[in-house]
Amino acid sequence: MENLGSILSDTSRLMRRSFDARARAIGVTRAQWQVLATLRRHEGINQGGLAEQLDVEPITVCRMVDRLQEADLVERRADVADRRSWRLYLTPRAHQLLEQLRPLAEALIEDMLDGVSPGDRLLLEQTLLQVRANLARSLAEPVTAHG
Repeated sequence: MENLGSILSDTSRLMRRSFDARARAIGVTRAQWQVLATLRRHEGINQGGLAEQLDVEPITVCRMVDRLQEADLVERRADVADRRSWRLYLTPRAHQLLEQLRPLAEALIEDMLDGVSPGDRLLLEQTLLQVRANLARSLAEPVTAHG
């Protein structure tokens, strides 16, 4: 039997590559759509929080946001609680772009699940949600030393 971790990793990599190829047609890079999609879920987040969500260094997020701001896709607003911090928001242009990406993502999911019954799709979703919850919980628990 193949290692489940390898299967999940390969599946994730292939999904990203497939979506990249589809998104390239409308001029969006993987890094851009990852930032935009994350901001849609966490609009008003600061750059440090965004870096954490994306699992990248804060300086990397700063550069990505600089480029997205120049492209009129992201807006920085001063944080009223912390003058040193900026809150990030999507512009109307970014929302339009994300709406263009939605059908591409939906088509990818349909292609990916071709031949999988509706019941198995639901079971897969429920199982992956449980796996994600388990992993999130294990990361939140304090690490205990054995010995």
